[in-house]
Amino acid sequence: MPVAQARLGHETEAKELSGPGPVVAEVRHVDVPGPGGAIPVRVYRPETAGTPPAVAYFHGGGWVVGSLESVDAVCRALANASGALVASVDYRLAPEHRFPAALDDCLAATRWLAAHAAGLGADGARLAVAGDSAGGNLATVVARRLRDEGGPALRFQALVYPVTDAALATPSYREFDEGFGLTMLGMRRYWDLYLDGASGADPDASPLRATDLAGLPPALVLTAGADVLRDDGEAYADALRRAGVPVVQRRYDGAIHGFWRWLGAAQLSRDAAAEVGAALRAALG
Repeated sequence: MPVAQARLGHETEAKELSGPGPVVAEVRHVDVPGPGGAIPVRVYRPETAGTPPAVAYFHGGGWVVGSLESVDAVCRALANASGALVASVDYRLAPEHRFPAALDDCLAATRWLAAHAAGLGADGARLAVAGDSAGGNLATVVARRLRDEGGPALRFQALVYPVTDAALATPSYREFDEGFGLTMLGMRRYWDLYLDGASGADPDASPLRATDLAGLPPALVLTAGADVLRDDGEAYADALRRAGVPVVQRRYDGAIHGFWRWLGAAQLSRDAAAEVGAALRAALG
């Protein structure tokens, strides 16, 4: 499928299944300085007393599709459920911008959010990252890079069916390859467009390949039971545990890839948003 057609299909699906999302106290747009120019960020402020914590959110879409619009309902729901200001990052997409452009933008946006949270009415010292699918990949790599590069410190990472390894070799890739939405072939194409010849063994692309996960922030790892990425997420949760990182791992049995965004169509999706929001609220105080 041509990239332009895939992007249109992703947006159409989101519009039909996500719904408008709940009302929040305020939505504003900011342009954040980034390595490739301004990074558009959409900021959601919940109706809450006091100064909320902050969450940098990275959308899914195989680093190729997806947008601020495709996760608008999710970010609204997360802001209200967590009581946190949610900053949704419109990072650069492949194939126009190959690896590590998306990661560079997410790192820049998270650092900016920590430094400028007060100007948005939030507390940058209570900071988390979150993301779904390719966005979950970006969130956990951001967490490791910030640990290694002097901060800012994160209190939590919320990873929704994250992509963690370019090998595409787990049992779930074979079990759910046809008839469950996302396929192995689809993921292979996403990886090829994102990496564009770079090595998938690089831990900044495949976080499961990282050799030192100790000291990363506590994590919630949510997976879908009928998803080619199920084992990616669960293997990463196991790796975090072995490194001594506190982890809660939840599998949503019966769910397929993409269900996280379908708030307007499925109670299971609304339940997942509520669970992630509650975990963020507990972690960020």
